[in-house]
Amino acid sequence: MVWKQVVDPFTNIALSVLVASVPILFIFWALIIKKMKGYQASLIATGLAMIIATAVYGMPVKLALLSAAHGAVYGLFPICWLITTAVFLFNITVKSGQFEIIKQFMASITADRRLQALLIAFSFGSFLEGTAGFGAPVAITAAMLVGLGFNPLYASGICLIANTAPVAFGSIGIPITVASQVSGIPELPISQMVGRTLPILSVMLPFYLVTIIAGFRKAQEIMPAVLVSGISFAFLQYFSANFLGPALPDVIAGLGSIICLMIFLRFWKPKTIWRFANEPAATIVTDLNYTNGQLIRAWSPFIVLTIMVIAWGVQPIKDALNSAGMAQFEFPGLHNAIQGEDGTLLPKLFKLNYLSAAGTAILIAALIAIPLVGLTYSEGANVFGATLDQLKFPILTIAAVLGFAYILNDSGITLTLAEVLANTGFLFPFFAPVLGWLGVFITGSDTSANALFSKLQYATAQSIGVDPVVTVSANISGGVVGKMISPQSIAVAAAAGNLVGKESELFRFTVKHSFIMLFVICLIVLAQAYALKWLIPAYEMIGTKKATMLPNVSTGYTYLALLAVLLATLAVLILRTAKKKAQTPDFVN
Repeated sequence: MVWKQVVDPFTNIALSVLVASVPILFIFWALIIKKMKGYQASLIATGLAMIIATAVYGMPVKLALLSAAHGAVYGLFPICWLITTAVFLFNITVKSGQFEIIKQFMASITADRRLQALLIAFSFGSFLEGTAGFGAPVAITAAMLVGLGFNPLYASGICLIANTAPVAFGSIGIPITVASQVSGIPELPISQMVGRTLPILSVMLPFYLVTIIAGFRKAQEIMPAVLVSGISFAFLQYFSANFLGPALPDVIAGLGSIICLMIFLRFWKPKTIWRFANEPAATIVTDLNYTNGQLIRAWSPFIVLTIMVIAWGVQPIKDALNSAGMAQFEFPGLHNAIQGEDGTLLPKLFKLNYLSAAGTAILIAALIAIPLVGLTYSEGANVFGATLDQLKFPILTIAAVLGFAYILNDSGITLTLAEVLANTGFLFPFFAPVLGWLGVFITGSDTSANALFSKLQYATAQSIGVDPVVTVSANISGGVVGKMISPQSIAVAAAAGNLVGKESELFRFTVKHSFIMLFVICLIVLAQAYALKWLIPAYEMIGTKKATMLPNVSTGYTYLALLAVLLATLAVLILRTAKKKAQTPDFVN
């Protein structure tokens, strides 16, 4: 039996929108006013969505349950699989003590507070967002800056603001993966569109950060370094997002801007070393001298990670892995059981690509990294167990949010909301980032915001004749500037900066900057929709590509063999260096 979606169940669009808004308004109320935990709010909102979908929209109860299950399963794989392995790799680095070397090294490059903010809050924070995400970058970088002697409010505030540039590509690009799955637009064009929006913000952000810290004049004093940091980051972000996909822009841009600024500082120094007036004493030692071998070993998990994720993105390797380990099936009872408003049956397929999934690449990187950083596999297993315990509530939240999003989309609730948003007509692209901003403000996650609103953005854009990739990408780009004022992010930054109980001060510090950046993104998106259409990439929707001949997987296996040789050689060199060099740093005389 096939059920057809309903857009206006009351034949009164105002009343239909009012009812359709209830689950989303509940999330606002639960998180902002009631201060409910994310997983609790998501589960209750899912229940509300089910009731409205069945009682108001006439969706069969069986289909509503299956739709929620489909979303929850997708939340577990590949999303939670990727997040778990990424955080696992990061935790291995921390457990082994190698992350302390990375922290000390980052802090020792310069004594100027302005340059330290660029290196740690902006570049290093981006790198961490790309590998771990979920609050880790702000927590780590804010704690590092406080340890160096930064004013706690400034340390936490600028780390929140700096975190805007990388959020869209966080946790190996998972926000874009979710937006792709929910909207039906392939990952690459979304990545390309975001990669043609955020670099504009990224190139301005270093100067903006330094101006907040030290004022306009003091920011001008280090303009050469600011330009090196911003331009290198923006270029690498643009290049990787457009040509490599959504997995590595943060990792590549973060590391690249660190390297470029380090090289530049060998030849250029500011005339004066700027510090805060009456700043607290530093607690991180900055006069340590590490050997190249120690630094390479400390960074080895992330070096291996970068190699693995790039390799997993190569099409012949993907084809080979999928030929050996992938199961795709129609979701039972749901596939082609719902008819869209245009009369087409909605396919509901689940792809279990357990070998070619990015999470598997990260797991392999973590397994290779365990002996490189000096841990045993028994210790690694303990770290993995601790990681699962650490993420149990985020995993539950993500599964619930995806179930919620799938019910909204399959029942037609998002189409009802899109009907009203379409009434903004020509100006909708201007407001599209605002929806993403609100979503991240409420959920604390660009991933969750994309799960909630990507289909709505797609439907609304279609209804007004704008390419949907513009507005779906706008949801992501707008969301990044909502992160700095999200209650969850504020709480993380306050804890890291010893500001517990002063969250309202931190919120007031960041909120105006969030509005300023949101307005800039809204203008950029409006221009992309109408005046700069040449920036929009060409693409085909998922599932519309014509069948092609089966790929020749022998090339992929050859590449995998070469990858194994490369990783083995790298591992041998790192382990050999580790045996020769002392495990503790030498102090500079």
